[in-house]
Amino acid sequence: MSQRVCIIGCGSIGSLYAAHLARVAEVWAFVRRPEHARAIAEHGIRVSGKPGHEFVARPRATSDPAELPACHLGIVCTKATQTPEAVRPVARHFHEGAVVSAQNGLGCEEIIAEFTGARVIRATTFMSGTRHSDTHVTLDLDAPTWMGPFEPTATPFEMVERAARLIVNGGLKAEALRDARPTQWAKLIFNASVNSVSALTELPHCAAFAAEREFADLGHLLHALIDEGCGVARALGIELPEDVWEMNCIGARTDHPPSMLYDIRHRLPTEVDFLGGAIAREAARAGVSAPLHTALYRLIKGKEASWTWTPATKHSAAGPGGAGNAGE
Repeated sequence: MSQRVCIIGCGSIGSLYAAHLARVAEVWAFVRRPEHARAIAEHGIRVSGKPGHEFVARPRATSDPAELPACHLGIVCTKATQTPEAVRPVARHFHEGAVVSAQNGLGCEEIIAEFTGARVIRATTFMSGTRHSDTHVTLDLDAPTWMGPFEPTATPFEMVERAARLIVNGGLKAEALRDARPTQWAKLIFNASVNSVSALTELPHCAAFAAEREFADLGHLLHALIDEGCGVARALGIELPEDVWEMNCIGARTDHPPSMLYDIRHRLPTEVDFLGGAIAREAARAGVSAPLHTALYRLIKGKEASWTWTPATKHSAAGPGGAGNAGE
């Protein structure tokens, strides 16, 4: 119990980290809602779903940053769009430690480093879970967390190894890498492609995403998006460790609703700036073309804007000739 860890955001992934790490460290869950903190304090977090992962853990929990002590390690598990509001209140608690971004996309590490001044660790995981309540989570896929130094903060590799070892001791899988960008980019390309198409079609990740027999099949678009993303990675000198198209084909068997689909259906801000938008920006920085990711990024931003758009004049919504043109 020599390590004190703070999990920032206890959705499904954050709850899995909090519960497993609470078996080997002093864990604090920093959550947004006071009732969430009270529920964890009263009932703990129950993990179910797989052999060896059926237990109840009792991390400490708070929604008040003043109650949080200094921590050796932080793990940020919020949506990328929530990073500033989640990290800012507890930023001072990690000056002597390290903070892991276990989030989607690119760009969260920079935000965490700016607010905390701490050593930052970039991390990628395909671990997945289902959150049934504030105090119960199912481990659906026991996949590793790949972790590496975030280069701008000069994070010592020993810090990464300690964090990975702690996660393994808690009963999850983790691996320390001297360069974690390849795994991060493989998941980035996968997520950006699948989430963007899902957001615009409102289809879950289903068999249509891998179909390429007919001219109209969505698989053609997914394949082109993935190839384009892989080209951007190569231009940045990043050699991908996974076949991202094969990752898409495997995921297309699941009918899984991507997170961006949930956001679109509920008219919430999406993570597109950290996914397809990040690929588009990195492509521009590297001097290569990424027209598909750029187009889908702008379309999704336009879709978000449509939720709050109001016409500039009384007649603009009907078009220049008014509604009567439809019958002419």
